[in-house]
This record gives sequence, structure tokens and C-alpha cells, in this order.
Amino acid sequence: MVLSTSENDKVSSRMMSVIQIDGKLYFQTDRTMKKYHQIRKNNNVALCIDNIQMEGKCIEAGHPLDNAAFCDIFRECFQGAYDAYSALSNERLFVVQPCYIERWIYQDGVPYVETFDINTQQYSFDRYLGV
Repeated sequence: MVLSTSENDKVSSRMMSVIQIDGKLYFQTDRTMKKYHQIRKNNNVALCIDNIQMEGKCIEAGHPLDNAAFCDIFRECFQGAYDAYSALSNERLFVVQPCYIERWIYQDGVPYVETFDINTQQYSFDRYLGV
């Protein structure tokens, strides 16, 4: 997935290895990275993959190896990243609680936008008219 973070009106994005557990998204990063410092200053993040875009709140959740559920799934999905980074002392685990999800869907060439506003518990599925 692509993770976007910001601080002081400066946005940056990068590819991340992300897993999902119980509706929350998890990733790990080093404390020396720009994204780590941006999240610590502004925990509003965005993630996207394919036609799906998400906004959420991101919190630090300790060292990756302290979370067995994360380790089991992350190791299975991203063995190389797990082996290379998860045990490093500077590595930190982050959890994103999505608050808004948007997905573009095309049915017979017609665009629709599906949205889930988790905070307000509103769902919509609307044809995109561009007006």
C-alpha cells in the first residue's frame, strides 16, 4: 500500500508492507525515518491501494516483536521484511484505525464511488456524474 503522512503542510508518500487484523491496518518502520517523525507530529494518515483510498488515525504500538498476532501475519505475508527489520531495536509498530474509506467501482464501464464514513456510520454507493 501507499502510506501518506504530513507535517507542517508538507506531505510525503511511500510504499509500505501493510497487514490487516480485525479491521485495523498495521505496519512497521524505523524511528529514524521521516514517516515516523511525521506521524508523531500529525497522526492523520492516508493509505491507498488499487481503487481504494483510506484515511485514519495512526498510533504507535510498541516494538513489532511484542505483538505476536502482527508477527505471525507479517512474517507470512512479508517474510523478507520481517527477517530484515522486525527485530531491529529502532523498529516500531504502528496501527491505523480507518475513519473513512472510498472505493471506485466500474460496472459496465460506468464509474461508481462507494464510501464508508466510519465515524458517522454512513455508507453510500453513488454513480459518479462529474458535476
